Amino acid sequence: IICQMPYRLFCLLMAAVGIQAQQTPSINDLNAECLGNVIRLSVAPLFEEVDAVFNDTQIINLTPGLATQCGFSFKFDPMGNAMFFASLQNCFSQNMDDKMFSLVMQFRLPGNHTTEDPVYRVGKTCSYTPWTSREILCDRNYMEVSVRKTLPDIQTIPKQPTGGPKAVASGYKMTVVFSPSKNVMNVDEVQRKGYAIANTPTRLVLRSPHNAEETYLQNVAGVPMRVLSTSTFFEQKWLVTRVDATAVCPTPEAVAFTPEVITWYMPKHIDPLFSSDAFTMLEVYMGIDAKRLDTEEMAARNYSVLVTEAHIIVEIPVGAVGGNFKSHIQDDQYFVTYTIEPMLELLWIEEVAHENTSYKVLFPITTPPMARPPQVHTPLDTVPEQAVFVLELGTFNLDVELLNITFPTMVLTVAECNARGFNVQEQRSPDNTLKTFRMEVPFSDPVVFKERRAEQGVTTFTLQLIYGLVIFPEYAPFSHSAVVDAVLLDIVPPSVTGNCDQENFHITVDYRNQEPFFVVLVGKRLLNHEFAQQYLTEGDTDFTITLPFSSPDAVFESVHSSVRSRLDVALLNPYNNMTIKYFSLACSFLKTLTECFSNGTMTALAVKVESAPGLNPGQLTLSDPACGPTYSDDRFAYFHFTVNSCGTTRKFINNVMLYENEISLPDELEVKLNATTSSEEEYQLKVSCYYVANITRTLAFLTRPRDNEPFAETGTGRLMVRMRLAQDASYNTFHQEEDYPVVTYLRQPLHFEVELTTSSDPKVALVLDHCWATLNEDRDSRPRWNLIINGCENPEDPYRVVFHPVEADARVRFPPHVKRFEAYMFSFAGDAVEPSGQVTKFTQQSLFFNFVCGNHPFKKN
Repeated sequence: IICQMPYRLFCLLMAAVGIQAQQTPSINDLNAECLGNVIRLSVAPLFEEVDAVFNDTQIINLTPGLATQCGFSFKFDPMGNAMFFASLQNCFSQNMDDKMFSLVMQFRLPGNHTTEDPVYRVGKTCSYTPWTSREILCDRNYMEVSVRKTLPDIQTIPKQPTGGPKAVASGYKMTVVFSPSKNVMNVDEVQRKGYAIANTPTRLVLRSPHNAEETYLQNVAGVPMRVLSTSTFFEQKWLVTRVDATAVCPTPEAVAFTPEVITWYMPKHIDPLFSSDAFTMLEVYMGIDAKRLDTEEMAARNYSVLVTEAHIIVEIPVGAVGGNFKSHIQDDQYFVTYTIEPMLELLWIEEVAHENTSYKVLFPITTPPMARPPQVHTPLDTVPEQAVFVLELGTFNLDVELLNITFPTMVLTVAECNARGFNVQEQRSPDNTLKTFRMEVPFSDPVVFKERRAEQGVTTFTLQLIYGLVIFPEYAPFSHSAVVDAVLLDIVPPSVTGNCDQENFHITVDYRNQEPFFVVLVGKRLLNHEFAQQYLTEGDTDFTITLPFSSPDAVFESVHSSVRSRLDVALLNPYNNMTIKYFSLACSFLKTLTECFSNGTMTALAVKVESAPGLNPGQLTLSDPACGPTYSDDRFAYFHFTVNSCGTTRKFINNVMLYENEISLPDELEVKLNATTSSEEEYQLKVSCYYVANITRTLAFLTRPRDNEPFAETGTGRLMVRMRLAQDASYNTFHQEEDYPVVTYLRQPLHFEVELTTSSDPKVALVLDHCWATLNEDRDSRPRWNLIINGCENPEDPYRVVFHPVEADARVRFPPHVKRFEAYMFSFAGDAVEPSGQVTKFTQQSLFFNFVCGNHPFKKN
């Protein structure tokens, strides 16, 4: 979409490649700032028109002519962002005693045929004091001068929305005389000619377009300047008052360009503004877009300001921060311009008149078009052996887009190129100011022309293409042609063969008197140096990989009477990972996965097969889900069990006993596994053992009488044994002397530990022979109840004791020296034991036992 009116404000509906969703603006897209005697408003690229709101009632559309006449200007960057500048003394500000200025603007979005345009209103109030004797403002489309006066107020009242401002001085007749033409005009004539004149409570304001009829050029210190010189007469019956007002602004001829630097020359002594040569320059400031910069910011951007005897010289590097590049096409050639809007703000005082002048210039500068012919190049890290053309086209400004690419046989859009696998990408510079377009075209694609030269042993690959590009927002198309080629030596693909023995795969790769130009992928692992040292044997023109059938690089296909294992080998192009050669070898290996032992135990090895990729071998079980593997990893599960356990079945076949079991996943895990995979996975492996039921074997043996009978030497010694009541089944903490009697409920477990404390002989074992309970400290008293009889539980006890195993730990050095058992709390009812739910007490002296150490009985209470 191209705006036909040169200043159709905010006509920024930018076209783009494809269809873009329209953004919804918000008040956050408007940012207003007070910058001295200028209001700056930054506007996102969302709005089409802007209106001035006068006295909260009148809505005046700012046409280009009215904007110039009333002190408004607009700036756009190539991406459509805009800045709006307004003089504080514009036609529509609410002036409060020349100290406060309030401006309300209204921005309108493009609507449609059925709804009104969306409207956003923003206001800004700025203070500006004190004023100097004379204020001069040079903007891109107008020049303005404001001088101090002592006349009664002359109010500035805008005409209807299509007209400009009108000045009225009650009791005065106003006449404006322009110099040097001496043309005399009244206020109405001044307004009709496109000038503006207004009186505020303390000042007279005049404004003129730069190219107005009454302006003229004057060479000042070698710099062409545009001058507006006026005298305004206020006439009463017996009194005439004259107020002189002159504005001088630089022209584009004040700028010199090199490819690297912009130099702007501003006269230090602007002759038309001085009545004498005696003056003092009080302040010199530089800024960008009407905003001052401090010295640190200027240094960071490499700006410089030099004040000489005759000039103030501003130097700005081409491409510096604060400006922007714009793309252009001339005769299908690509050019760029660089635009920046520096500001100079000066303050001086004339020593004779003792009047000070504030001088501000907002000066947009655009370089002449600079040729930037695009280049197609290949990144340094690409080589022909990749078999891919990698092309980068650039560099361009951000307002350039790639539309399509024309090949000899077809035209493809960017989306179609990517769908074809060309991987077209836009890449930006680190500072986000430039872009290139990258593309990858495989040699194998039909758009690439191939020519084999057998006599030279090479193949030439040629790619011809035309890039179709466009510049936004004006949608200016242009193109760039390129032809690239690559030459590759013809390579005979290597051959791969293989075979198996009883244990291993043997893979041989023959590269036929050529240097190996590939990498080897064995299974899912690249053949590296460490791998090669272990499994590879090299020949003159080949090498052989020998790998066990159970290697992690192989996969198990199935398990029946044998194990079928497969090894996949691929030769890859190291530059693009494309497959040069693929080879797969599958063999059956006669391996016994089940072993049967004469002591009635079986072992079985389950392997993870390819058809169950989600299987965790550690979750496999025998027919009894409680029987899991004794060892497992991510490929194997090893089971060891007796033939009368783990759900093993037995049946007789003639004179043979057959024991069978099955290795599988528990039902709940199989359901869970299938829920997380795309296909149903089932794992079942039957294992079996055969035993001959009746067999006769002949054994030969010879006996002779013994010379003497074995005997045990009797000895004496002192052993210390203690019995303790543990606080729980962990046997980590025990009740102390002060804890007794211990209060507990009947039928609650009591955990006892008996320990041989003084012996360090690992061959000595402690055996609990008898243990009984009484009501008092007399071990022979009645009633009495036996807990352990001859080392076993009392068969008449309704709640028999439970023996607990003892493992070595930091406290228990010799497990045979310690015995642990669990008894349930009971009470005596006559001569019988009466378990009930009552509370009772256990005393330290109410339990007795006999124990045996070796063959010698001891008694201890």
